[in-house]
Amino acid sequence: MTQPGCLFCRIVDGSEPAHVIVDDQHTMAFLDTRPVFVGHALVVPKAHVGTLLDLPAELMAPLLTTAQRVAAAMPLAVGSTGTFVAMNNVISQSVAHLHLHVVPRRKGDGLRGFFWPRQRYAAGQAEQTCQLLPRRAGPDRRLTGVPPGVGVHSVHGTS
Repeated sequence: MTQPGCLFCRIVDGSEPAHVIVDDQHTMAFLDTRPVFVGHALVVPKAHVGTLLDLPAELMAPLLTTAQRVAAAMPLAVGSTGTFVAMNNVISQSVAHLHLHVVPRRKGDGLRGFFWPRQRYAAGQAEQTCQLLPRRAGPDRRLTGVPPGVGVHSVHGTS
């Protein structure tokens, strides 16, 4: 189902031109018109989905599979060493249709500014936050929609 006025829905239905990389039953990938680097692609579900929080479970695997295919093709296609895969939800989301950015990366490519300054947790703050997230996300201290046994837990020594 498409959303009237949505740029990405118009690309999916063919009424807006795009340089399409993948076009399958559930997803489409195309080049970003304002790339960070040559080859920067966007992967979208064909159905209009606003954010990751709106994505139906049955579209998760197809969306990530397409992103994985595009990321795997990137080094051969544009000579990159790897990729950066990212998704915004509401904030910095220039088109209100869920999309993953697959950006080719090379060592020393100068990409800066995507990341904000890192900080440390205050004493006890990590444990408190770790306890709050599952309670807010779903019953039984598990994140809603996440298989049993997979949950938020504290891992020491991570950055």
